[in-house]
Amino acid sequence: MRILSALILRELKALFYSPIAYVVLGLVLALSGLNFYLIVSAFSAGPTPVTVVEAFFNTGAFWFSFFAIFPLITMRLYAEEFRLGTYELLQTAPVRDWQIVFAKFTGAYLFFLLLWLPTALYFGIYRWIAREQAAPALGNYFGTYVLLALMGALFVSVGCLASVLTKNQIIAAILSFVALAVIFNFSILGFVVPNLSPASRRVLSYFSSVEHMYEFNRGILSTRPVVYYLSGALLLQYLTYAVLQYRRWKF
Repeated sequence: MRILSALILRELKALFYSPIAYVVLGLVLALSGLNFYLIVSAFSAGPTPVTVVEAFFNTGAFWFSFFAIFPLITMRLYAEEFRLGTYELLQTAPVRDWQIVFAKFTGAYLFFLLLWLPTALYFGIYRWIAREQAAPALGNYFGTYVLLALMGALFVSVGCLASVLTKNQIIAAILSFVALAVIFNFSILGFVVPNLSPASRRVLSYFSSVEHMYEFNRGILSTRPVVYYLSGALLLQYLTYAVLQYRRWKF
């Protein structure tokens, strides 16, 4: 347990000592703050059929900032270690590959969660100023942030796998971005393609992060997205571990 804790702390330090961390933090805060301001301004013009929480987490600005951060967070996790040769030093320590994989994922995932914590303050500020709730029930808030955590687990895992495949951070970021772009475009396929059969629409809805957000914003906690994101994250982490094992025996 102490070894895992030390490895996780090592990853968090590496993230927070990197200027990329502050670029990502600034990007998230700037885009989310602007997004919230525009939404509140629109709400002040008159009644709307959606809540502030639903509007905030279903805009293009949110989805862009959400998907853009993962390549930046994860691109250096393995690629930088391979490039600098520090991974070889890490191999001489009494740690196993699964511990390295777990620590790197956990460090990046905790950083991701910290990035989105400030957004919860927006709704408290809104309640204080507007004298009304940003959502009708606690389940709307809870469901939204549960889904953020679930999606983060899967997409951090995508970035981990991209980073372990190369020694170049830029290539790792591009691989991760392309994979996430495919996932997002698949998510909106049901909205942009007309005349889909009911069976096709059901299949697409199972993988659609956009549709999942609509559900969880309303406090509807479905088990299908939970299974999808957690099983996907576990599969990708296993593939990351397999690639790491291959690199160990190859080199």
